[in-house]
Amino acid sequence: MNALLALARLIDALTERVGRVAIWLVLIATLISAGNALSRYLLGESSNAWLEIQWYLFGGMFLLAAGYTLKHNGHVRIDIFYNRFGPRGQAWIDLAGGLLFLLPMALLLMWLSWPMFHEAWITHEMSPDAGGLLRWPVKLLLPAGFALLALQGVAEVIKRIGVLSGHLVLPREKPEEGV
Repeated sequence: MNALLALARLIDALTERVGRVAIWLVLIATLISAGNALSRYLLGESSNAWLEIQWYLFGGMFLLAAGYTLKHNGHVRIDIFYNRFGPRGQAWIDLAGGLLFLLPMALLLMWLSWPMFHEAWITHEMSPDAGGLLRWPVKLLLPAGFALLALQGVAEVIKRIGVLSGHLVLPREKPEEGV
């Protein structure tokens, strides 16, 4: 069990690092958006590439931060039942949810999105808009984001098994309010 908990800690560390990068994408997208708006209204100049990079960054924020959100217990849950259980009951719910829903969904979406990325990579797919960008980088975010979510799902399953076997006590982390 100690080796599995060590693996979960490694996955948690990776998730934390990727999540911190995703947080910076918010600032970058905001600056690009503001720069594009200023350029458009003050200079009468704009580019589809600037609009597309904003969408790419938004996709990166969402997909790369999914595992981070799971790690920090910020995902959507129906708390009306969950909060009535103690730590062991909550661990059983999280374990069942991870094994029956989260991991199969994340792995399936990763598997289904890989051919879309691969095709864009092989064909050097470009946006059809004038001045548009390559499409493969944003399409790579799909399998990468779901792979990271699946990895964090594995870490969460390991931690719940640790709770149920008495090897781990999880802190009761609450999601941040107003975020």
